[in-house]
Amino acid sequence: MEPGRLALEAAVAQVVARPWQPMLLAQPVSVEQVPTPALLLDVAAFDRNLARMAEFLGQRGKGFRPHAKTHKCPLIAARQLEIGAVGVCAAKLSEAVVLLHAGVDRVLITSPLVGRDKARLVGELAGRAGQLDVVVDGPMGLAVLAEAVSAGSRLGVVVDVDVAMGRTGTRNLEQILFLADAAANTPGLRFRGIQHYAGHLMHVKGHAKRREKSLRLWEAVSTMVAALRARGLAPEIVTGGGTGSYDIDCEVADITDLQVGSYIFMDQEYRLIGGRDGDWFDDFEVSLQVATTAISKPLDGAITVDGGYKAFASDSVNPQPLDLPGAEYHFAGDEHGVLRLAAGSQEPLLGTMQRFITPHCDPTVNLYDFYWICREGMVTELWPVAARGCSW
Repeated sequence: MEPGRLALEAAVAQVVARPWQPMLLAQPVSVEQVPTPALLLDVAAFDRNLARMAEFLGQRGKGFRPHAKTHKCPLIAARQLEIGAVGVCAAKLSEAVVLLHAGVDRVLITSPLVGRDKARLVGELAGRAGQLDVVVDGPMGLAVLAEAVSAGSRLGVVVDVDVAMGRTGTRNLEQILFLADAAANTPGLRFRGIQHYAGHLMHVKGHAKRREKSLRLWEAVSTMVAALRARGLAPEIVTGGGTGSYDIDCEVADITDLQVGSYIFMDQEYRLIGGRDGDWFDDFEVSLQVATTAISKPLDGAITVDGGYKAFASDSVNPQPLDLPGAEYHFAGDEHGVLRLAAGSQEPLLGTMQRFITPHCDPTVNLYDFYWICREGMVTELWPVAARGCSW
Protein backbone atom coordinates (compact mmCIF):
# COMPACT_ATOMS: atom_id res chain seq x y z
CA MET A 1 0.00 0.00 0.00
CA GLU A 2 1.17 3.54 -0.74
CA PRO A 3 2.87 5.32 2.20
CA GLY A 4 0.47 8.26 1.96
CA ARG A 5 -2.48 5.93 2.15
CA LEU A 6 -1.02 4.17 5.19
CA ALA A 7 -0.51 7.50 6.96
CA LEU A 8 -4.09 8.57 6.24
CA GLU A 9 -5.49 5.26 7.48
CA ALA A 10 -3.53 5.69 10.72
CA ALA A 11 -4.96 9.19 11.13
CA VAL A 12 -8.50 7.94 10.50
CA ALA A 13 -8.09 5.14 13.04
CA GLN A 14 -6.93 7.66 15.61
CA VAL A 15 -9.93 9.96 15.28
CA VAL A 16 -12.66 7.31 15.01
CA ALA A 17 -11.41 5.68 18.21
CA ARG A 18 -12.26 8.77 20.25
CA PRO A 19 -15.32 8.73 22.52
CA TRP A 20 -18.27 10.76 21.27
CA GLN A 21 -21.17 9.65 23.47
CA PRO A 22 -22.15 11.45 26.72
CA MET A 23 -19.99 10.62 29.72
CA LEU A 24 -22.21 10.46 32.82
CA LEU A 25 -20.81 11.43 36.21
CA ALA A 26 -21.27 8.94 39.04
CA GLN A 27 -23.13 11.68 40.90
CA PRO A 28 -23.98 15.32 40.17
CA VAL A 29 -21.49 18.00 41.21
CA SER A 30 -21.93 21.72 41.59
CA VAL A 31 -20.33 23.96 39.00
CA GLU A 32 -17.97 25.28 41.68
CA GLN A 33 -16.51 21.78 42.07
CA VAL A 34 -15.45 21.49 38.43
CA PRO A 35 -11.64 21.39 38.02
CA THR A 36 -10.41 24.45 36.13
CA PRO A 37 -9.76 25.62 33.52
CA ALA A 38 -12.96 24.08 32.18
CA LEU A 39 -15.40 24.59 29.34
CA LEU A 40 -18.90 25.07 30.79
CA LEU A 41 -22.02 24.76 28.66
CA ASP A 42 -25.29 26.14 30.04
CA VAL A 43 -27.56 23.69 28.24
CA ALA A 44 -30.76 25.68 28.83
CA ALA A 45 -29.35 28.80 27.14
CA PHE A 46 -27.83 26.58 24.45
CA ASP A 47 -31.23 25.00 23.72
CA ARG A 48 -32.88 28.41 23.52
CA ASN A 49 -30.27 29.51 20.98
CA LEU A 50 -30.91 26.39 18.90
CA ALA A 51 -34.64 27.02 18.92
CA ARG A 52 -34.36 30.73 18.16
CA MET A 53 -32.27 30.25 15.02
CA ALA A 54 -34.44 27.39 13.75
CA GLU A 55 -37.63 29.39 14.29
CA PHE A 56 -36.24 32.61 12.80
CA LEU A 57 -35.02 31.03 9.58
CA GLY A 58 -38.00 28.68 9.32
CA GLN A 59 -40.39 31.63 9.39
CA ARG A 60 -38.48 33.09 6.43
CA GLY A 61 -38.41 29.91 4.40
CA LYS A 62 -34.68 29.33 4.83
CA GLY A 63 -32.83 26.28 6.05
CA PHE A 64 -29.75 26.19 8.23
CA ARG A 65 -26.63 24.06 7.76
CA PRO A 66 -24.68 24.82 10.97
CA HIS A 67 -20.91 24.57 11.13
CA ALA A 68 -19.49 21.79 13.28
CA LYS A 69 -16.13 23.57 13.36
CA THR A 70 -17.70 25.71 16.09
CA HIS A 71 -18.42 22.86 18.51
CA LYS A 72 -16.55 19.79 17.09
CA CYS A 73 -19.08 17.62 18.89
CA PRO A 74 -21.31 14.98 17.21
CA LEU A 75 -23.79 15.22 20.10
CA ILE A 76 -24.37 18.89 19.31
CA ALA A 77 -24.57 18.22 15.57
CA ALA A 78 -27.22 15.58 16.22
CA ARG A 79 -29.26 18.06 18.29
CA GLN A 80 -29.06 20.59 15.46
CA LEU A 81 -30.36 18.01 13.00
CA GLU A 82 -33.16 17.03 15.38
CA ILE A 83 -34.35 20.62 15.56
CA GLY A 84 -34.51 20.95 11.77
CA ALA A 85 -31.07 21.59 10.26
CA VAL A 86 -30.85 20.45 6.63
CA GLY A 87 -27.36 19.12 7.34
CA VAL A 88 -24.15 20.20 9.04
CA CYS A 89 -20.88 21.60 7.75
CA ALA A 90 -17.40 20.28 8.45
CA ALA A 91 -14.51 22.61 7.75
CA LYS A 92 -12.08 19.74 7.16
CA LEU A 93 -12.22 16.10 6.09
CA SER A 94 -11.16 14.86 9.54
CA GLU A 95 -14.13 16.64 11.15
CA ALA A 96 -16.40 14.91 8.65
CA VAL A 97 -14.85 11.52 9.51
CA VAL A 98 -15.70 12.01 13.19
CA LEU A 99 -19.26 13.17 12.44
CA LEU A 100 -19.99 10.34 10.02
CA HIS A 101 -18.52 7.75 12.36
CA ALA A 102 -20.88 9.02 15.08
CA GLY A 103 -23.93 8.68 12.83
CA VAL A 104 -24.29 12.27 11.63
CA ASP A 105 -24.95 11.47 7.98
CA ARG A 106 -25.71 14.79 6.23
CA VAL A 107 -22.37 16.56 5.97
CA LEU A 108 -20.92 19.22 3.67
CA ILE A 109 -17.12 19.54 3.69
CA THR A 110 -16.61 23.26 3.13
CA SER A 111 -12.88 23.36 2.32
CA PRO A 112 -11.58 22.12 -1.06
CA LEU A 113 -9.26 19.15 -1.15
CA VAL A 114 -6.88 18.22 -3.95
CA GLY A 115 -4.94 15.19 -2.62
CA ARG A 116 -5.71 11.77 -4.08
CA ASP A 117 -5.51 9.95 -0.74
CA LYS A 118 -8.05 12.28 0.83
CA ALA A 119 -10.24 12.05 -2.27
CA ARG A 120 -10.23 8.24 -2.03
CA LEU A 121 -11.31 8.48 1.59
CA VAL A 122 -14.14 10.82 0.58
CA GLY A 123 -15.20 8.28 -2.05
CA GLU A 124 -15.33 5.54 0.59
CA LEU A 125 -17.26 7.72 3.02
CA ALA A 126 -19.78 8.68 0.33
CA GLY A 127 -20.81 5.05 0.06
CA ARG A 128 -21.77 4.98 3.74
CA ALA A 129 -23.25 8.45 4.30
CA GLY A 130 -26.83 9.50 3.79
CA GLN A 131 -25.62 12.59 1.93
CA LEU A 132 -22.00 13.64 1.76
CA ASP A 133 -21.13 16.78 -0.19
CA VAL A 134 -17.74 18.38 -0.77
CA VAL A 135 -16.81 21.75 -2.26
CA VAL A 136 -14.57 22.17 -5.28
CA ASP A 137 -13.13 25.38 -6.68
CA GLY A 138 -10.98 24.16 -9.56
CA PRO A 139 -10.42 21.37 -12.09
CA MET A 140 -7.82 19.55 -9.98
CA GLY A 141 -10.17 19.08 -7.05
CA LEU A 142 -12.91 17.81 -9.33
CA ALA A 143 -10.52 15.45 -11.12
CA VAL A 144 -9.32 13.68 -7.96
CA LEU A 145 -12.92 13.22 -6.80
CA ALA A 146 -13.93 11.81 -10.18
CA GLU A 147 -11.08 9.27 -9.93
CA ALA A 148 -12.03 8.27 -6.41
CA VAL A 149 -15.76 7.58 -6.69
CA SER A 150 -17.49 4.51 -8.03
CA ALA A 151 -20.09 4.80 -10.75
CA GLY A 152 -22.88 4.06 -8.29
CA SER A 153 -21.83 6.70 -5.78
CA ARG A 154 -23.87 9.82 -5.12
CA LEU A 155 -21.13 12.14 -3.85
CA GLY A 156 -22.42 15.69 -3.97
CA VAL A 157 -20.31 18.45 -5.47
CA VAL A 158 -20.79 22.05 -4.37
CA VAL A 159 -18.91 24.70 -6.32
CA ASP A 160 -17.18 27.14 -3.98
CA VAL A 161 -17.50 30.67 -5.33
CA ASP A 162 -15.64 33.74 -4.15
CA VAL A 163 -16.57 37.37 -4.70
CA ALA A 164 -14.25 39.32 -2.41
CA MET A 165 -12.70 37.30 0.42
CA GLY A 166 -9.81 35.80 -1.52
CA ARG A 167 -9.39 32.62 0.54
CA THR A 168 -10.97 29.73 -1.36
CA GLY A 169 -13.41 29.61 -4.23
CA THR A 170 -13.41 30.88 -7.79
CA ARG A 171 -14.69 34.14 -9.24
CA ASN A 172 -14.42 32.94 -12.83
CA LEU A 173 -17.91 32.38 -14.22
CA GLU A 174 -16.74 30.09 -17.00
CA GLN A 175 -14.93 27.91 -14.46
CA ILE A 176 -18.04 27.81 -12.28
CA LEU A 177 -20.10 26.64 -15.24
CA PHE A 178 -17.42 24.12 -16.26
CA LEU A 179 -17.20 22.61 -12.77
CA ALA A 180 -20.98 22.37 -12.41
CA ASP A 181 -21.38 20.80 -15.85
CA ALA A 182 -18.54 18.32 -15.31
CA ALA A 183 -19.90 17.27 -11.90
CA ALA A 184 -23.38 16.78 -13.34
CA ASN A 185 -22.01 14.56 -16.11
CA THR A 186 -19.44 12.48 -14.22
CA PRO A 187 -20.56 9.01 -13.04
CA GLY A 188 -20.58 8.85 -9.26
CA LEU A 189 -20.76 12.63 -8.82
CA ARG A 190 -23.79 14.86 -8.52
CA PHE A 191 -23.86 18.64 -8.91
CA ARG A 192 -25.62 19.96 -5.83
CA GLY A 193 -25.15 23.71 -5.89
CA ILE A 194 -22.85 26.53 -4.83
CA GLN A 195 -21.32 27.87 -1.63
CA HIS A 196 -20.47 31.49 -0.92
CA TYR A 197 -18.96 32.45 2.42
CA ALA A 198 -17.86 36.00 3.14
CA GLY A 199 -16.11 35.39 6.44
CA HIS A 200 -14.44 38.79 6.36
CA LEU A 201 -17.88 40.40 6.78
CA MET A 202 -19.07 38.43 9.81
CA HIS A 203 -17.43 40.83 12.27
CA VAL A 204 -17.98 44.13 10.48
CA LYS A 205 -19.17 46.51 13.20
CA GLY A 206 -22.57 48.09 12.73
CA HIS A 207 -25.59 46.23 11.41
CA ALA A 208 -26.30 48.70 8.61
CA LYS A 209 -22.73 48.52 7.28
CA ARG A 210 -22.71 44.73 7.54
CA ARG A 211 -26.02 44.55 5.69
CA GLU A 212 -24.93 46.82 2.85
CA LYS A 213 -21.68 44.90 2.29
CA SER A 214 -23.19 41.44 2.50
CA LEU A 215 -26.15 42.08 0.20
CA ARG A 216 -23.85 43.67 -2.38
CA LEU A 217 -21.79 40.48 -2.54
CA TRP A 218 -24.88 38.30 -2.80
CA GLU A 219 -25.96 40.32 -5.84
CA ALA A 220 -22.84 39.06 -7.60
CA VAL A 221 -23.59 35.50 -6.49
CA SER A 222 -27.14 35.80 -7.83
CA THR A 223 -25.66 36.58 -11.23
CA MET A 224 -23.76 33.29 -11.04
CA VAL A 225 -26.90 31.41 -10.02
CA ALA A 226 -28.78 32.89 -12.96
CA ALA A 227 -26.04 31.78 -15.34
CA LEU A 228 -26.20 28.23 -13.97
CA ARG A 229 -29.97 28.14 -14.42
CA ALA A 230 -29.65 29.39 -17.98
CA ARG A 231 -27.22 26.53 -18.67
CA GLY A 232 -29.74 24.01 -17.31
CA LEU A 233 -27.75 23.55 -14.09
CA ALA A 234 -30.09 25.03 -11.51
CA PRO A 235 -28.48 24.53 -8.07
CA GLU A 236 -30.38 22.52 -5.48
CA ILE A 237 -28.61 24.42 -2.73
CA VAL A 238 -27.14 27.89 -2.44
CA THR A 239 -25.44 27.91 0.93
CA GLY A 240 -23.29 30.33 2.88
CA GLY A 241 -23.49 33.23 5.28
CA GLY A 242 -22.95 32.94 9.02
CA THR A 243 -24.01 34.08 12.47
CA GLY A 244 -23.00 37.70 11.88
CA SER A 245 -25.24 38.04 8.83
CA TYR A 246 -28.01 35.52 9.57
CA ASP A 247 -30.75 38.18 9.74
CA ILE A 248 -29.41 39.89 6.61
CA ASP A 249 -28.69 37.05 4.21
CA CYS A 250 -32.11 35.52 4.86
CA GLU A 251 -33.46 38.32 2.65
CA VAL A 252 -31.65 36.93 -0.41
CA ALA A 253 -34.11 34.97 -2.54
CA ASP A 254 -31.54 32.58 -4.01
CA ILE A 255 -30.17 31.38 -0.66
CA THR A 256 -31.49 28.01 0.46
CA ASP A 257 -29.63 27.66 3.77
CA LEU A 258 -27.21 29.49 6.05
CA GLN A 259 -23.97 28.14 7.53
CA VAL A 260 -24.43 29.61 10.99
CA GLY A 261 -22.07 28.42 13.72
CA SER A 262 -21.30 30.60 16.74
CA TYR A 263 -24.97 31.39 17.49
CA ILE A 264 -25.16 28.32 19.72
CA PHE A 265 -22.46 29.65 22.10
CA MET A 266 -21.79 33.33 21.35
CA ASP A 267 -18.46 34.95 22.14
CA GLN A 268 -17.06 38.39 22.82
CA GLU A 269 -15.96 39.02 19.23
CA TYR A 270 -19.54 38.60 18.05
CA ARG A 271 -21.12 40.54 20.91
CA LEU A 272 -19.05 43.60 19.92
CA ILE A 273 -20.23 43.79 16.28
CA GLY A 274 -23.56 45.38 17.15
CA GLY A 275 -27.08 44.23 16.42
CA ARG A 276 -30.01 45.52 14.43
CA ASP A 277 -31.19 47.66 17.33
CA GLY A 278 -28.10 48.50 19.35
CA ASP A 279 -24.38 48.46 19.96
CA TRP A 280 -24.40 44.87 21.23
CA PHE A 281 -25.13 41.79 19.18
CA ASP A 282 -27.32 40.08 21.76
CA ASP A 283 -29.73 38.14 19.54
CA PHE A 284 -28.46 34.94 21.16
CA GLU A 285 -27.45 34.15 24.74
CA VAL A 286 -23.95 33.44 25.98
CA SER A 287 -24.22 29.72 26.74
CA LEU A 288 -20.50 28.86 26.70
CA GLN A 289 -18.11 29.95 29.43
CA VAL A 290 -14.56 29.17 30.46
CA ALA A 291 -14.24 28.64 34.19
CA THR A 292 -10.98 29.46 35.98
CA THR A 293 -9.90 29.70 39.60
CA ALA A 294 -8.32 32.65 41.42
CA ILE A 295 -4.95 31.29 42.52
CA SER A 296 -2.82 34.30 43.51
CA LYS A 297 -2.87 37.99 44.52
CA PRO A 298 0.45 39.34 43.27
CA LEU A 299 -0.58 43.01 43.44
CA ASP A 300 -3.19 45.16 45.11
CA GLY A 301 -6.21 45.42 42.86
CA ALA A 302 -5.37 42.33 40.82
CA ILE A 303 -5.77 38.58 40.97
CA THR A 304 -4.22 35.81 38.92
CA VAL A 305 -6.37 33.02 37.48
CA ASP A 306 -5.28 29.63 36.19
CA GLY A 307 -6.24 30.25 32.57
CA GLY A 308 -3.95 31.75 29.91
CA TYR A 309 -3.24 31.07 26.27
CA LYS A 310 -3.94 27.36 26.76
CA ALA A 311 -7.41 28.13 28.08
CA PHE A 312 -8.54 30.88 25.69
CA ALA A 313 -8.04 31.50 21.98
CA SER A 314 -8.33 35.07 20.73
CA ASP A 315 -8.00 36.88 17.42
CA SER A 316 -8.52 40.38 18.68
CA VAL A 317 -10.16 40.68 22.09
CA ASN A 318 -9.53 39.38 25.59
CA PRO A 319 -11.80 37.11 27.65
CA GLN A 320 -14.66 39.00 29.26
CA PRO A 321 -15.12 38.47 33.04
CA LEU A 322 -18.60 37.41 34.14
CA ASP A 323 -18.18 37.35 37.93
CA LEU A 324 -16.29 40.62 38.46
CA PRO A 325 -18.05 43.56 36.75
CA GLY A 326 -15.62 46.17 35.49
CA ALA A 327 -12.56 43.94 35.79
CA GLU A 328 -10.19 43.59 32.83
CA TYR A 329 -8.44 40.37 31.89
CA HIS A 330 -4.88 40.35 30.51
CA PHE A 331 -3.01 37.30 29.27
CA ALA A 332 -0.02 36.47 31.47
CA GLY A 333 1.42 33.47 29.67
CA ASP A 334 0.39 29.97 28.70
CA GLU A 335 -1.12 29.01 32.05
CA HIS A 336 -2.17 32.29 33.67
CA GLY A 337 -4.20 35.44 33.28
CA VAL A 338 -4.34 38.57 35.43
CA LEU A 339 -7.58 40.31 36.29
CA ARG A 340 -7.18 44.00 37.08
CA LEU A 341 -10.10 44.95 39.27
CA ALA A 342 -12.23 48.04 38.94
CA ALA A 343 -11.42 50.84 41.37
CA GLY A 344 -13.09 50.31 44.71
CA SER A 345 -14.18 46.74 44.03
CA GLN A 346 -13.70 44.04 46.63
CA GLU A 347 -10.97 41.53 45.88
CA PRO A 348 -12.30 37.99 45.49
CA LEU A 349 -11.06 35.24 47.77
CA LEU A 350 -8.41 32.88 46.51
CA GLY A 351 -9.95 29.62 45.37
CA THR A 352 -13.12 31.20 43.99
CA MET A 353 -14.27 30.33 40.47
CA GLN A 354 -14.00 33.13 37.92
CA ARG A 355 -15.94 32.63 34.69
CA PHE A 356 -15.42 34.29 31.32
CA ILE A 357 -17.09 34.78 27.98
CA THR A 358 -14.79 33.27 25.37
CA PRO A 359 -13.02 35.73 23.05
CA HIS A 360 -13.48 33.45 19.99
CA CYS A 361 -15.48 30.32 20.68
CA ASP A 362 -14.36 28.03 17.81
CA PRO A 363 -10.61 27.86 18.54
CA THR A 364 -11.25 28.02 22.29
CA VAL A 365 -13.38 24.87 22.09
CA ASN A 366 -10.52 23.20 20.20
CA LEU A 367 -8.37 23.54 23.36
CA TYR A 368 -10.58 21.23 25.43
CA ASP A 369 -11.45 17.54 25.57
CA PHE A 370 -15.04 17.95 26.69
CA TYR A 371 -17.85 20.26 27.79
CA TRP A 372 -19.10 20.22 31.37
CA ILE A 373 -22.88 20.28 30.87
CA CYS A 374 -24.55 22.61 33.38
CA ARG A 375 -28.19 22.53 34.42
CA GLU A 376 -29.26 24.94 37.16
CA GLY A 377 -25.78 25.12 38.63
CA MET A 378 -25.19 21.37 38.61
CA VAL A 379 -23.17 19.14 36.28
CA THR A 380 -24.27 15.58 35.54
CA GLU A 381 -22.46 14.71 32.31
CA LEU A 382 -19.65 15.58 29.92
CA TRP A 383 -19.93 15.88 26.14
CA PRO A 384 -16.69 14.98 24.35
CA VAL A 385 -15.16 17.43 21.89
CA ALA A 386 -14.59 14.43 19.64
CA ALA A 387 -13.20 16.36 16.69
CA ARG A 388 -10.71 18.34 18.77
CA GLY A 389 -7.52 18.91 16.78
CA CYS A 390 -9.04 17.54 13.56
CA SER A 391 -7.42 19.97 11.13
CA TRP A 392 -6.48 17.71 8.19
